[in-house]
Amino acid sequence: MNKLIRYFFQGLLLISPLAITIYALVVSFEFVDGLLLNQLYKITGINIPGLGLVLIVSLITLIGIIGSSILIKPILNSLDKIISQAPLVKIIYTSIKDFMSAFVGKDKKFTEPVLVKVNKDSDLEKMGFVTQRDLTSLGIEANKVAVYLPHSYNFSGNLFIVPAENVKPLNVNSAEVMKFIVSAGVTAIPGVKGE
Repeated sequence: MNKLIRYFFQGLLLISPLAITIYALVVSFEFVDGLLLNQLYKITGINIPGLGLVLIVSLITLIGIIGSSILIKPILNSLDKIISQAPLVKIIYTSIKDFMSAFVGKDKKFTEPVLVKVNKDSDLEKMGFVTQRDLTSLGIEANKVAVYLPHSYNFSGNLFIVPAENVKPLNVNSAEVMKFIVSAGVTAIPGVKGE
């Protein structure tokens, strides 16, 4: 009986990540598709399953194409300046914009994975990403760097200012390091063999 219970939990461990991912995708798709299909059906009487997903992916791609064109960039830059001058809106807008551009686009920020020695008196180290090497404009000593330490199983983290000598670069793909940190070290990094 104990063996059967163990096999059951082993099967649960193997199937849960895939099942949860598929479930999340299906629920998201049905929600978006349901909203658009209901409206389309009310207006035209036509029912086209999957239209919502196709429409959203197409719309986001079209916005990306338009936003990259030479004619639209000046308009977007002007709009960006106007939004950046509004006191409360500026904080929210620029924070979200900077956070998104840190992960996606040309100006990715989490490209320098590092191992940070937290305390000189301890062997405790944390994995993170150098986000700024020059902090002198903030009045911080030249020998210190900004390191972002993401939290595991969460989309948050902390920014620490640490001596540059406490930061050791990791020669590993930054996306794999982020996945490793967010999964609390459970995900294996391809090409790195465990002990």
